[in-house]
Amino acid sequence: MELRPEQLAAQAGKQPLQPAYLIAGPEPLHVLEAADAVRARARADGAEREVFEFDGREPDWNALAASFAAPGLFAPRRLLEVRLPGGKPGRTGAEVIGAFCADPPPDTHLLIVADEWSKAHHGKWVDAIARCGVVAIAWAVKPHELPAWIDRRLRERGLRATPEAVQGLAERVEGNLLAAAQEIDKLALLAPEGTLDLATMQSLVADAARYDVFRLLEASLSGQPAQVRRILAGLRAEGEQVAGLMPMVVRELLRGAALAQAQARGANLAAEMKAQGLWEARQAPFRRALQRHSAPLRWTRFVAYASRIDRAAKGRGPGDPWQLLERLLLAVAEAPATRLLAGGGR
Repeated sequence: MELRPEQLAAQAGKQPLQPAYLIAGPEPLHVLEAADAVRARARADGAEREVFEFDGREPDWNALAASFAAPGLFAPRRLLEVRLPGGKPGRTGAEVIGAFCADPPPDTHLLIVADEWSKAHHGKWVDAIARCGVVAIAWAVKPHELPAWIDRRLRERGLRATPEAVQGLAERVEGNLLAAAQEIDKLALLAPEGTLDLATMQSLVADAARYDVFRLLEASLSGQPAQVRRILAGLRAEGEQVAGLMPMVVRELLRGAALAQAQARGANLAAEMKAQGLWEARQAPFRRALQRHSAPLRWTRFVAYASRIDRAAKGRGPGDPWQLLERLLLAVAEAPATRLLAGGGR
């Protein structure tokens, strides 16, 4: 069957574990919450959990296949979790997954989690999971959908807010559901009784003037290298982790790439920015960045470098992630700094 990730998260604790799950998509909060719900149910059932990391190196699908047939060492039930960031198992992986789904052992459950997803990822192995288990794709929440999403999340936490307050929070988090969820959890602890108005909301959520990733990206796009260094130092001092910043960094770079492509083909840039969900106040930094980096290939290079940073931040690649992130954002901020991306020093 196919469910929305929110449906899966709500149902997982009330229903028996299915033989197989595929949870994937570009919206990390929904992927995380749905996968956590499956893991929690497995723990409640006393299942032993085994994790397979297939992150681009030669995946050992034979090891997974062997594990399907092996008995659990410490528990009668098992949850085998496959982390497949790119969302493509290849021919061998698809065959292994398909074979499992055709005759799943009664005491073994398969959970596949992927970050990337599109219609091109669909295949027979996905259909096999849907037949015996659950497929949940976490599509990104569109800008016009964000206020309604925030309102629902507030109500789930027992909160009420005026439309102006909801819109204010939507503008504050700018499409980042992880940030929105964190702010709403904070509001659940701090908010007074009654309906939150805009002034109360603004007083309780994170101060927009504090060093945060949104201002960091704005400084980079606007061409303010000194501000980039200062904000990065502030984020690091506050204990932020590069891995937590990268989804937002990648999102903005992908927006820049789409805008550069639109500009190159002579499309209406204002219309494209609106289609990308950029509020008017956020358009100026992108316009300045496109003046410095008009070639779409340059933005493709930025995105590829961001992938390198993400790997380093997760311990899957070489380099100091903070230093690599600084090089990338400085390259966006000033064209001559793109030489830093060649891997050399300063």
